[in-house]
Amino acid sequence: MEKIVRYVLLCVSSVFIGIGIYQKEYLIVLEKAVRICLECIGIG
Repeated sequence: MEKIVRYVLLCVSSVFIGIGIYQKEYLIVLEKAVRICLECIGIG
């Protein structure tokens, strides 16, 4: 039973990652990460 749950979660997470890549959500995440890093060192 535990193995089935693991594989289902793996499949679901893979689908969500694929959807995020298809919608180019990674660009938004990268933009926010850069902004946070620049604010931490006092540039942004």
